[in-house]
Amino acid sequence: MDYQTLPRAADERTTLIAFLDWQRSVIERKCAGLSDEQLRERSAPPSNLSLVGLLRHLTDDERGWFRRTIAGETIDDLYPDDADFEDIDAAAGDDTLAAWRVECDRSREIVAARPLEFTARQRTGREVSLRWVLNHMIEEYSRHNGHADLLRERIDGAVGY
Repeated sequence: MDYQTLPRAADERTTLIAFLDWQRSVIERKCAGLSDEQLRERSAPPSNLSLVGLLRHLTDDERGWFRRTIAGETIDDLYPDDADFEDIDAAAGDDTLAAWRVECDRSREIVAARPLEFTARQRTGREVSLRWVLNHMIEEYSRHNGHADLLRERIDGAVGY
């Protein structure tokens, strides 16, 4: 997806989904063409962030918000206890991207089956709507895509969307 093709006058649902999909495409592009070693590189010390760590974190965000919260599935994180950022020495880029894509596809199915007004309860017991979750995920990807911009530039000088 390209930023220029985002809808400029669509309904709310179409706009939210398009922006989330665009944010998803940005992190994927930030990871494209890099070796496993580059994806694991913590290129902005003293931060422990890496591109593979960000992708693993976003994978669990997809699982947590859409599958666990909205769909009510009883599932664990794939990368518990901050393993998404810390335990990356053996992380393979292709496997990480494949797991992330599976979660994104499942999230899309969950969103397609529910209205924006659909509500569910977080693990904390707080009620959230699908609308809120979509907005939150756009924010989550936006924040981490900013991190990814800096990491990627430090790895190989690549900049831009």
